[in-house]
Amino acid sequence: MSVREFVVLGTASQVPTRHRNHNGYLLRWDGEGILFDPGEGTQRQMLRAGVAAHDINRICVTHFHGDHSLGLAGVIQRINLDRVPHPVTAHYPASGQQFFDRLRYATAYRETVALREEPVARDGVLARGPSYVLEARLLSHPVESFGYRLTEPDGRRMVPELLARHGITGPDVGRLQREGRLGGVTLDEVSEARPGQRFGFVMDTRLCDGVTELARGCDMLVIESTFLDEDERLATDHGHLTAGQAAGVAREAGVRHLVLTHFSQRYAEPAEFERQARTAGFEGELTVAADLVRVPLPKRSA
Repeated sequence: MSVREFVVLGTASQVPTRHRNHNGYLLRWDGEGILFDPGEGTQRQMLRAGVAAHDINRICVTHFHGDHSLGLAGVIQRINLDRVPHPVTAHYPASGQQFFDRLRYATAYRETVALREEPVARDGVLARGPSYVLEARLLSHPVESFGYRLTEPDGRRMVPELLARHGITGPDVGRLQREGRLGGVTLDEVSEARPGQRFGFVMDTRLCDGVTELARGCDMLVIESTFLDEDERLATDHGHLTAGQAAGVAREAGVRHLVLTHFSQRYAEPAEFERQARTAGFEGELTVAADLVRVPLPKRSA
């Protein structure tokens, strides 16, 4: 059975706190794992969350500030120590190649795993597979930063009642799916459209076109909300979003499940982020992220 869930490893911006580790997130998407923004301490948080190095197929880094990337050194070495049996692909801003190189070879270790470097230089598609297309979009931050988006291809769902009406059972169902027609019955006659799922990941940024494009129609949007709305000017000056801004983006984009994260250490009460997001008019499912929580992707919409 396929699993699609978002595992939160850390939620703190800039510095960790007593209750929040630096950033780190794992998206389980069927048989793959995509690790986003491994900050300092990610390797230990993986252990606490039940995430193994073998679970990682891709690493996506939005930008090279320390709270989003200092854990790379440990994660890469752990992948090699555990002799992960499959290649691992790393995406990160091409402008930060020197930082990736330093983190990849921060100390001596034995390389046993093929780590493919695929830096991001512009907006566009990074990878295509049977279950998703991975894209990147430029964001607005003091250093170059990219957000990421997974889009599952649209498909069709077989309707048992329609299959029964046409007397199609057993292996003939699979044959109809593969060939599109069986006798005088077409696939469209016994199935219905099934929209593919969409997942967006937006970290350090001001409001910009890239944020809007990444959020559009997402079943789940993970987005930074470093500041509360009363500190909007501070957020803009430092290249960040407020809770209300993030929720406004999600509302306009038709997001089904909004996950807020990347919180400044200046705020002690997480409930205020939820209150401001609701005040901004977001009515969908809402999670104010906490370390080590697991958030399942919503079921596919009809």
